[in-house]
Amino acid sequence: MRKLANIFNLGIKEFRSLGRDYAMLILIIWSFSLGVYSSATGVPETLHHAPIAIVDEDQSQLSSRIVNAFQLPYFRKPEMIDHTQMDSGMDVGLYTFTLDIPPDFQRDVLAGRQPAIQVNVDATQTAQAFSGAGYIQNIVGAEVRAFVSRYRAEAAMPVDMEVRMEFNPNLTQAWFGAVMEVINQITMLSIILTGAALIREREHGTIEHLLVMPLTTFEIMFAKVWSMGTVVLVAAAFSLVVVVQGWLAVPLGGSLALFLVGAALHLFATTSMGIYLGTVARSMPQLGLLTILVLMPLQMLSGGTTPRESMPVLVQHIMELAPTTHFVSLAQAILYRGADLAIVWPQLLAILAIGTVFFLAALRRFRKTITQMA
Repeated sequence: MRKLANIFNLGIKEFRSLGRDYAMLILIIWSFSLGVYSSATGVPETLHHAPIAIVDEDQSQLSSRIVNAFQLPYFRKPEMIDHTQMDSGMDVGLYTFTLDIPPDFQRDVLAGRQPAIQVNVDATQTAQAFSGAGYIQNIVGAEVRAFVSRYRAEAAMPVDMEVRMEFNPNLTQAWFGAVMEVINQITMLSIILTGAALIREREHGTIEHLLVMPLTTFEIMFAKVWSMGTVVLVAAAFSLVVVVQGWLAVPLGGSLALFLVGAALHLFATTSMGIYLGTVARSMPQLGLLTILVLMPLQMLSGGTTPRESMPVLVQHIMELAPTTHFVSLAQAILYRGADLAIVWPQLLAILAIGTVFFLAALRRFRKTITQMA
């Protein structure tokens, strides 16, 4: 009971210390509110009102059909310009795309040749440049095919494939981005908060006060783990309910309580990582650099950014040792597909096992560091 009381009281001390660190409080509030919202809505789902200009040197029926095919909401009404206005318009940012339809384009198409339309793209508009070029290619190709066949509808095929989207019928990007951003913030802040709590003790000299008290290294470390983990867990629950479900109107398919259980186990692993990094780093700038080196592969290779199936097999096997890989799989199964405990229990056990290893490694490192300071 004395050990539990010590761990509880030390955790309360961490809460008070965090309450006086206004920079960290602002980071937590922003990360789980505006940070989640901006990440979910910052990247446009489709092309929207892209400015386009066309140089029509053919002045034919086919070129007119191509011009009229660019419509709202994907593109603005095309501006008809000449060659002298093409470069200057893109230089000043008036147009993101310019098309140059060459002379005799319709005649060459009807003759079976393969004339080319020049498409210029302003690549500084990164949000629209990549997808917009694909839109233009599809639009021009569809109009040319319809003009040559003199029939706009697609030809009937003996076998037709029907694609149905499960769990996200409209392929809304915000549904995926919001939940993945909450997961990323859980990982990032749990590492930063615990590492910063340890470094703050060292910088303020309070770690020496703890060393002269009848406390064990396990009590000191576990107090930081449960207190900072609780802060992140509460913030994550608030973000899912208020920001994701309320503000962004993202439907969550499964049990929020089951997800929070998985998040708590994940926090057990990541806060231990934060303690370990806090013993390695000697200052907050060093902790920041170490955190970047750890977070980048954890977030990019865990399956939250790109599917793990598209990664090399060796990388997939290596990332099985990371808690984020199992946490992302668990979160997607619960929040997107409504999975229950009977489905996600292997991920829960894997996170618990990995977290135990990380906690023991961090505890050993923490004891060694405390011994050197004593």
